[in-house]
Amino acid sequence: MTTEFDPMGLEVEVRRVQPYEARKPYVCPGCNRDIPAGTGHVVAVPHEAPDLRRHWHRGCWTNRDRRRPGRG
Repeated sequence: MTTEFDPMGLEVEVRRVQPYEARKPYVCPGCNRDIPAGTGHVVAVPHEAPDLRRHWHRGCWTNRDRRRPGRG
């Protein structure tokens, strides 16, 4: 786990989810596309609001500062 900043500037704890740990599908806020179950991805959990955690494609998270949310 690491501490980074999300596109809104919130300090978040970042967790890497391995494919074997990914049991549910999610929608990536970076591109608005599905993250199917069984796909490795990143979970960003805001320190001040853990209930607002978001699941991101790894590439979308890595490039979050170069793109607007929801743009593939």
